[in-house]
Amino acid sequence: MSRKQLDVLFSGGAIVLAILMLVLGYVLGDQAAFADDYVKEQLSEQKIKFATQEELDKDEAAEANQKFAKVTEWKEGSKCLEENAGKDLTTGKQAECYGNFYIGMHMARSAANAGFEGATYATLGATRTALSAEVAAAKAKNDTAAADAAQKKLDSATSLRSTMQTGETLRGLLLTSYGFSIFGDKAALAATVCYLGAALLVILGIAGFVHAFVWSKNGKTA
Repeated sequence: MSRKQLDVLFSGGAIVLAILMLVLGYVLGDQAAFADDYVKEQLSEQKIKFATQEELDKDEAAEANQKFAKVTEWKEGSKCLEENAGKDLTTGKQAECYGNFYIGMHMARSAANAGFEGATYATLGATRTALSAEVAAAKAKNDTAAADAAQKKLDSATSLRSTMQTGETLRGLLLTSYGFSIFGDKAALAATVCYLGAALLVILGIAGFVHAFVWSKNGKTA
């Protein structure tokens, strides 16, 4: 096979591959746009608004008396609450911020205030079972005081578990939206890579054709 034929073969292959990459880039870009629009639409329907800076300041002043960390210093990354103060929640990144650092923080505080620091919806199931057993044991012994104390803790754990269920459900839904938005971001990045790759292949393909025809015209081997 002559050099010209090789040039034409490889250049043609490069152009075909470039077309395929353009098609793939278009599909990925379309999916990225769909993910972005879908997440924005779904989150907008929830009508969630971040606390304003004034509300954050009041919250921090109140919680300081209970020795809780400031909401914007609760965990690494919670500064995003200040960056989004007063804004509507419409993006995946905002959903992550609200779920992890606003709902998460209030759930942690609720558990601590109820006397079950570090508790979650899952762990409170075992706690309620143990407290129910305490109540039954105290009543069996006719120990009214102990039964009342255990019942009070049981009621507190039951109320907290209900709060945790609501909070963890909303938090889970928001983080699912965030995860979906990440897929969209990755698709957009992949689409950009495909477009750049296609452009490079087109340039190489054109250069190959030019080389083939210049070689043929001049009758030289290059």
